[in-house]
Amino acid sequence: MDDLATYAENTWCPGCGNFGILGAFKKAVRILEGKGTGREKIMISAGIGCHGKIFDYLKLSGLYSIHGRSMATVQGMKIANPDLKVVAFAGDGDAFGEGIAHMIFAAKRNADITVILHDNGVYGLTTGQFTPTSEKGFKGPSTPRGSIEEPLNPLSLMLEAKATFVARGYPVKLDHLAEIMVQAVEHEGFSFVDVLQPCVSFYDTYKKYNAMVEILDHVPESYDEAVAVAKRQDKLPLGIIYRQEKPPYHRELFGDWNPVTKRLSREERIGKIGALLSP
Repeated sequence: MDDLATYAENTWCPGCGNFGILGAFKKAVRILEGKGTGREKIMISAGIGCHGKIFDYLKLSGLYSIHGRSMATVQGMKIANPDLKVVAFAGDGDAFGEGIAHMIFAAKRNADITVILHDNGVYGLTTGQFTPTSEKGFKGPSTPRGSIEEPLNPLSLMLEAKATFVARGYPVKLDHLAEIMVQAVEHEGFSFVDVLQPCVSFYDTYKKYNAMVEILDHVPESYDEAVAVAKRQDKLPLGIIYRQEKPPYHRELFGDWNPVTKRLSREERIGKIGALLSP
């Protein structure tokens, strides 16, 4: 029995790369449980798009968000209760279109959140428009003659924004992806996992990715090496591309204080308010 499954009917297209992401994350949750992080401490959110359905298919607590805002939603969860492990699922259009400011500033402030990007280079839910990560020349309903825009590179953009954990995975290599997700959640700081997620209906990249992916044999030892790996054109490197230990936002803000576990009692709050209002 799959105790992380819900009653919701799965409506992803057969063969969608999202199935591998869902399976990898379930495996990651179970690995984390085995290492002492219970699922009651794992909170999730998702934006709008095919990726967002993962929220319906995971029996975990959280809050459904709106287009491009799942990164902001989980930052709120983390600030409210720093003991939580928070995960945002986002699409490439969702994260780097509507949500690009949230992504950049979450990375800049080193918010202790994990962002898992379902990166398929297409707006699949709305039948195939180009996105910020679509290749130049991509043909779809909004660009029938081919997109004239150059794509963003999510990895190098997040590195430039000062993300302290940057990685790439591929659903076909499910066990490898699951381990990346585990390390991303365990990392204290902003974790970004770019997942190459083929859309079989509107942008089937399985053949291309199968020929180009290559698992890194080591974590790059410097920022400059990480940038070089992120910008490779001949291969699509998989694995942890960059990792840096740096105090996360909530610790810089609060220290060891937790607004949930260390809050004043009702009587203490009323007493302090009374003291402020006394003449």
